[in-house]
Amino acid sequence: MAELEPWAWPRETWQGHVDRVRAGRRLVADDPARRWPQGARCAVLISFDSDHETPYLRDGEVSPGMMAQGQYGNRAGVPRILEVLRRYEVPASFYIPAVSALLRTDEVPGYVDAGHEVAVHGWIHERNTLLSYEAELDLLGRAVEVLESQSGSRPTGIRTPSWDFSDSTMRVIRELGFAYDSSLMADDEPYELIEDGEPTGVIEIPVEWIRDDAPYFMMSRFGGLRPHLAPRDVEQIWKDEFDGAYAEGGVFDLTMHPHIIGHRSRTSMLARLLEYARSFDDVWFGTHAQLAEHLRGNFDLGGLR
Repeated sequence: MAELEPWAWPRETWQGHVDRVRAGRRLVADDPARRWPQGARCAVLISFDSDHETPYLRDGEVSPGMMAQGQYGNRAGVPRILEVLRRYEVPASFYIPAVSALLRTDEVPGYVDAGHEVAVHGWIHERNTLLSYEAELDLLGRAVEVLESQSGSRPTGIRTPSWDFSDSTMRVIRELGFAYDSSLMADDEPYELIEDGEPTGVIEIPVEWIRDDAPYFMMSRFGGLRPHLAPRDVEQIWKDEFDGAYAEGGVFDLTMHPHIIGHRSRTSMLARLLEYARSFDDVWFGTHAQLAEHLRGNFDLGGLR
């Protein structure tokens, strides 16, 4: 029997898709003094997806040109980024595919030594929605093992590659015992994830394309992707996003990639943004793991397995 077109679905079909993984309660304390660590008015989370060569490897684009673009992230981008973070005393979260970590076994220890969080970002930047449950669980399980062996501690958080979330991803996240995810976009502020109507105890620290460097700066020589904004234009967008989060007493969460943000004009932009945020006395800078731990202390999140 042929599958029905979406407009012919019965209610239980479309309702089931909507309810598969949903945003539950907002994890924002009513008391501003307890809302973010150290009683801060606003929380700032700076993160980097250290993809390097993996998106090209995943797609079989293995020419020296593609490999060179990826290599730039570790070779030139990461040192600049670490220097900017050191200068402004900002801890960050680095989400790294296991293949990136295996290609350069000193990278993850370097993040840890500098006081940053290391978290999971897939095996080879795979597309979760193309995988079976078994394959997704295997790849993420092996990724956890690699990062744990290189960092000295088990990662507590995950950001799925390309923010790609399959019907099995939530199940895999729970089975592997992650405390938080940072891949979804249902709110501006952290929330508890709901799976098929059941609170999971897993914290979602949401992302957004507005606060990601890739939509503004990605370049594809034979495709339609072209950088379309100057760094200072993006800087203003991100300052406006920070100002909005500060005004509402919320979270400003920024996602970047070393092979994209790591160029000179763009790391200069990042430095100016951090200097601006640092000019506010009541802003807390921390990692995603630190924020998740704080939220777990504020809320009963007993669903976590």
